Amino acid sequence: MKSIKLKIVTPEKVVLSDTVAQVSLDTKMGQITILPNHLPLVAELVPGEIIVKKSAKGREQESWVAVSGGFVEVLPDTVVVLADTAEYAAEIDQARAEEARIKAEELLKEKMVDSEEYAYVAAKLQKELARLRVVRRRR
Repeated sequence: MKSIKLKIVTPEKVVLSDTVAQVSLDTKMGQITILPNHLPLVAELVPGEIIVKKSAKGREQESWVAVSGGFVEVLPDTVVVLADTAEYAAEIDQARAEEARIKAEELLKEKMVDSEEYAYVAAKLQKELARLRVVRRRR
């Protein structure tokens, strides 16, 4: 079976470097699934999830990673994800993510005159919603 080299990198660390069967991720164009021999592509990621499927000993394994944005570069046999943040579903504390979501929603309800501050809070809310979506689906 053909495979793809996948690397997920954040400014802090390499989150994943492995050979996988397929990768699905959320881009500004919508969710895409990348299989071996995919056409070259560069796309902007939106806050969401990366679903990694790997075949091992005849069994398919899935892992989920929450990302807050970034870029993906696709080559025929390699996928590189440059993410702002990335964390496995198992690493996410659901209670803390829910608290952060509530706090971000409250901040958005306040009257803000600074568009930069509004954009920051809106991006934080999108990040927390993506984290919650990943952890709720996978637990």
